[in-house]
Amino acid sequence: MRDDDRDDPFDEFFEEIERMMNEMMGPNANFHFEHNSGQRRSREDSGHDVHIDIHEHDDEIRVVADIPGVEKAAIDLQCDGDTLQLEAGSGERRYSERVSLPGRVDEHSASATYNNGVLEVAFERLDDSTSIDV
Repeated sequence: MRDDDRDDPFDEFFEEIERMMNEMMGPNANFHFEHNSGQRRSREDSGHDVHIDIHEHDDEIRVVADIPGVEKAAIDLQCDGDTLQLEAGSGERRYSERVSLPGRVDEHSASATYNNGVLEVAFERLDDSTSIDV
């Protein structure tokens, strides 16, 4: 039996991770692994890998993204209150990510910093409920 005739023993494992990540990231997620010479890595269709962390606090949601190699002026952020769209690029580096936020935010409250390849965007969280007078 040749090596390339065998099934990769990790295929099912990575398929399950893809399914869970897409389920967790929402309907617009496009998370998948690419097989490359025995190594696997996450990939977004339109650019380099972006590592994103989301931190939730009582009154704030903070998104931290690693996007090295771009100038601050080449970063474009858009938010509709539910999702954050990140576009950035310079030279041969291009980043494009759409992040479903874990709660509704006031997009007009956004503040962002970019330092040493790390982008940090903070939003005020909107109340999920309102009181109803009877």
